[in-house]
Amino acid sequence: MYDTKGPPKDAYAMILEAIDSHIYIPGSRLVESELADRFGVSRTPIREALQRLETQNLLTRDGRSLIVASLDHTQMSELYVVRGELEGLAARLAASHATPEEVKVLRDMLEADQELVNDPQALSRANKRFHKQIHLASHNRFLVQQLDLVHRSMALLATTSIAAEGRSADTLEEHAKIVEAIENGQGDAADTALRTHISKAYVTRLKLDAQAVEAAD
Repeated sequence: MYDTKGPPKDAYAMILEAIDSHIYIPGSRLVESELADRFGVSRTPIREALQRLETQNLLTRDGRSLIVASLDHTQMSELYVVRGELEGLAARLAASHATPEEVKVLRDMLEADQELVNDPQALSRANKRFHKQIHLASHNRFLVQQLDLVHRSMALLATTSIAAEGRSADTLEEHAKIVEAIENGQGDAADTALRTHISKAYVTRLKLDAQAVEAAD
């Protein structure tokens, strides 16, 4: 249950978080009155938030109703291409601009995430924080903005690739290589390591989708 006390809440941020955490998955119908009750706000900010999310293509129309959008195979492919390019650039810039304190944060994340190897959902959340830290360490506000848009669209993928067997351990190993390159100021290596990481995640997701289709037949 969401806390209804404290400072005013951002309806847009709360709905987006609910989509990102898969409380609402692709195909879920979003109803103003139900959202207002869930989040403890009036229907006006909910309506405005839904309109904003629809403009960003995170929601789509099903008759008169709004539902969480989904990505088809082509859209997912396009998203991963853009993500790989932008994430690689962020790692390259981080290798040049990350402060020692930012590298320390990445190192601490690596250590803490070792405890989550058997909890894919928690590791997925930690993975998002890890990537966000690299984005910030790039020290390029326009790149960070574009990556925020990309990761917003990633919320439309109903599952996390980290949930695949063996993917948790592989993810942590790939993260370690990225951080090592950033720490050593090796832009090319950081770029390559992060692109490889995204590519492997994409391959895993394609396999998961193929298995889902097979199970449905």
